Amino acid sequence: MNATVITIRLMKAGDFEAVLAIDEKVLRASRPEYYKLKFEKLFGSNDYLPTSLVAEDGDGVVVGFVMGELYMGEFGIFHEEARLDTIGVDPDHQHQGIGEKLINEFMDHLRQIGVHKVNTLVAWNDPRLIHFFSANRFSPSRTINLERQL
Repeated sequence: MNATVITIRLMKAGDFEAVLAIDEKVLRASRPEYYKLKFEKLFGSNDYLPTSLVAEDGDGVVVGFVMGELYMGEFGIFHEEARLDTIGVDPDHQHQGIGEKLINEFMDHLRQIGVHKVNTLVAWNDPRLIHFFSANRFSPSRTINLERQL
């Protein structure tokens, strides 16, 4: 692989297997149903705006991805906010700036379609992800996520 050549492009339906494989390598667990639903929503609706990207190496191999959604009226929020819900970089290609490049392209893409704020959720006890998002200019929000165990 030519480490200096990374191309970011919009995700396509044909990227499913590559995204699933990267996620499985990162988490050491397979989540095909999760990604099946994500891809169905992403590519099965004419109303859905493309917000997900992949990173390809110089050989055209997908080595990373970022997925998100626009708020379409949830919580009374319309289009000016979006959520980054999934990001993954193949462990064999981490620490090469691919995640940062994905985040920057994701932000630029969303800005072009009118988004002003992007949020994501990170487990408070996951210092690697907190560091990654902090290094990419994310900061704690002014709202708090509440939950109730059942």
